[in-house]
Amino acid sequence: MTDPTAAHQQAAAPTGRSTDSASNADRAAKLRAALVESLRADGKITTPAVEAAFRTVARERFLPADVPLDKAYAVDDAVVTKRDAHGVALSSVSAAYIQARMLEQAELRPGMTVLEVGSGGLNAALTAEIVGESGRVVSVDIDTEVTDRAARLVEENGYGGRVRVLVADAEHGVPGEGPFDAIIVTVGAWDIPPVWLNLLADQGVLVLPLIMNGVTRTIGFRRSGDHLVSTSIEVAGFVPMQGAGRHDERVFLLTDPNGKQVKLRFDSGVPDDMSALDGLLATDRTEVWSGVTIPHRTSFADLYLWFAWHLPGFCLLTADDGTQLATDRGTWFPFGAVHGAGFAYLAIRPALDGAGVEFGSRAYGRDGELAAMALVEQVRAWDRDGRHTEPVFGYWPVGSDETQIPADAAVMDKTRGVVTISWPSRG
Repeated sequence: MTDPTAAHQQAAAPTGRSTDSASNADRAAKLRAALVESLRADGKITTPAVEAAFRTVARERFLPADVPLDKAYAVDDAVVTKRDAHGVALSSVSAAYIQARMLEQAELRPGMTVLEVGSGGLNAALTAEIVGESGRVVSVDIDTEVTDRAARLVEENGYGGRVRVLVADAEHGVPGEGPFDAIIVTVGAWDIPPVWLNLLADQGVLVLPLIMNGVTRTIGFRRSGDHLVSTSIEVAGFVPMQGAGRHDERVFLLTDPNGKQVKLRFDSGVPDDMSALDGLLATDRTEVWSGVTIPHRTSFADLYLWFAWHLPGFCLLTADDGTQLATDRGTWFPFGAVHGAGFAYLAIRPALDGAGVEFGSRAYGRDGELAAMALVEQVRAWDRDGRHTEPVFGYWPVGSDETQIPADAAVMDKTRGVVTISWPSRG
């Protein structure tokens, strides 16, 4: 005999789940609309095509089930989808603002063929919406776990016919594919492999987060003869590339008298004799101030880009709790430099009658004052020559005519070529 109570419960259960699902879908739709309006207001979405893609694709369907809707539709929250045994992020879904900005940078149009380096599913779906039924997206990743997940998600959400997900180390190309009208790289790249240039159509756009002395900028590049010239720039951070394109930092530890440590991370240009810094944190601290001020809530991301190009011994740093730096949290930033037997880092103090701050430097070591002065001089140089201007980047592959590099450009060596940066004159 059938238990009528049980039968009623079984019949009612799907109705409850359906109601919850409908409620969540309705809330997601409202959050999606709000996200689009925010991205438009901030200038991250500028074209109808990218706007339509963001209004159409349900972000939550491409994220882990435990990610709250508020986080799924946050403007600047990335979502890590895989970590290694030490908790280091290996794969993530980029924040909405940078996805929108990179799609705008790629200048996509219906019918284009697009290569995505670094899979996840969501970005490929957004791209597929923009290039349309006549377009095509190829998404590659070196990690089979990542590609399996991405392939499943694009299929489940109706993009399987327009998105092909492949396991490949993009450093070596994508067999049987190309040329591409656009290549969008969604992992931090230290260099530009020649194969990407070979895969890029003559009038194509390459968009990638390029790591330059530890500082990343997402740059849109187009060909200009035998080299690339930037067409757009965005501030962003990304999970670094794995495989043949991986570039490891060098890390040095400074230990204070209590056994606490400050970690210095060098992308390149490691000073010749780091032993000169032994015992440095036990010395008296020096301060030097620049006279350069900035109002509160004003971005100065271009300052640390300037440091990465112009400050010798530049490094990124972190500090253990219990160090003097940790105690002074909120009055310094994780950018510094080694100069001889001195180590200096960027600091701030109140200025502008409380409406802003002044940049300066704190330093340790026998050459601490020299190190602090060198950093402050670059703050002043940035204020004079780089502040409020957008630089122009170039990439000159091995074999290109480097005699054509502009005389005012700074040059940074890479394995497969050189990167250049020019800061337009304010005059």
